[in-house]
Amino acid sequence: MSTRKACKQCHMIYEGDKCPGCGNKDHTTDWKGHVIILNPEKSEIAKKMKIKEKGDYAIKIR
Repeated sequence: MSTRKACKQCHMIYEGDKCPGCGNKDHTTDWKGHVIILNPEKSEIAKKMKIKEKGDYAIKIR
């Protein structure tokens, strides 16, 4: 069973050893809420969270 992790740098949610968004290996399994960004260029939420790539992102990381 694999655990979904959230990158501490870009907040992308992923499974595996390193973040596919930024390549960072520093992650947490303690996160709350998530948002799926499909079109970061047009999304106001993506702009506020400074997200530039589509994907699944944690809203709050501890």
